[in-house]
Amino acid sequence: MEDPLARLKNGTLKLYALESEFPPVEAVRVRRNYVEAESGADLAALGSFSIGIDRVVKRNIENMIGAVQIPVGVAGPIRVNGAHASGTYWLPLATTEGALVASANRGASAITRAGGAEVRITGEGMTRAPIFAARDIVHAAEIVDWARTHHAECAAAAERTTSRGRLLSVTPYIVGTNVFLRCAYDTKDAMGMNMATIATAEIANLVERETGARLIALSGNMCTDKKPAAINMIEGRGRSVVAGIRLTNEQIASILKTDARSLVEVNTRKNLIGSARAGSLGFNAHAANIVAALYLACGQDPAHVVEGSTCITTVEETEDGAYIAVTLPAVQVGTVGGGTGIDTQAACLSLLGVAGGGTPEGANARAFAEIVGAAVLAGELSLLGALAANHLARAHQQLGRG
Repeated sequence: MEDPLARLKNGTLKLYALESEFPPVEAVRVRRNYVEAESGADLAALGSFSIGIDRVVKRNIENMIGAVQIPVGVAGPIRVNGAHASGTYWLPLATTEGALVASANRGASAITRAGGAEVRITGEGMTRAPIFAARDIVHAAEIVDWARTHHAECAAAAERTTSRGRLLSVTPYIVGTNVFLRCAYDTKDAMGMNMATIATAEIANLVERETGARLIALSGNMCTDKKPAAINMIEGRGRSVVAGIRLTNEQIASILKTDARSLVEVNTRKNLIGSARAGSLGFNAHAANIVAALYLACGQDPAHVVEGSTCITTVEETEDGAYIAVTLPAVQVGTVGGGTGIDTQAACLSLLGVAGGGTPEGANARAFAEIVGAAVLAGELSLLGALAANHLARAHQQLGRG
């Protein structure tokens, strides 16, 4: 049999077809060796990994040449008093940013010493919003009227595609002759983008057939997926989560090395006024840091950090301290599907006690969303404290971070 590298070179074998002729591990090795020879780069480090790849090459990646390893640290334990997550948790954080885990750990300590973070989910619904073309604005209004009065038919069409998903709402928007239908779904323990997309395709077919609308694209960017968007901040996407903690003056002084008034002022001037002046869609200190680290460790789509960054942090002075809260309107997480089945990511979900499907369905993903809220609160607490005490630069210097 001709050498596979030679066949790749002469074009009789394609990179994407290697898994059809070789076992996955061998296919990855051959592809990596070929790319090394073509590029002159040393890719040997990518070939050292512990994950089983039989499933990965079928469901998670194309043209695999290896794996990039990201250090995982642990912060905690953190006490969470949620409606779905209740107990103490170790937070697995995958990051290359020095001081991040230490910062989250300090915030987790403050939260646990204060009795635990109060966390609630205030809204749910994974969205997909197709765009249709109407003949004129009268026709556009007719399409919207039909969508508003035929929810049952839309739900039946969508739910024929899934045994678990459920259509929650269809919200229409008109721009001239453009009609957007923002469909929101309960996706149980799955993050649910694929589920929502497939279900929405059936709704789109129904709308075309019944109204004469012309489908332009199954996603019209009113969803809005993986982009900063005011609609996600206002209406929510995935799960909307709020988390809060009441700290006494003694706890603020002993753990955060500052005082309540300073926390309030830093948050107001930095997170609120500074973000508003910059035109930011996130009013927080560094929520994306914690969201990214948890998502990477636990097999979530890292692009959804965009929506996770649209967090609003609030700090209110109380009679004996301060109440600090975070509001995350768009937390997209799942405990089944996607990257959650990769060995290392599944281990991190197991550490949190939320791996796989929950009982009842959706329980694990809801618990995970609440843990994300508590973790972000820990990160915000710690960084606000460091800024208020003017300790930020010193912390990075002490940990040898450039």
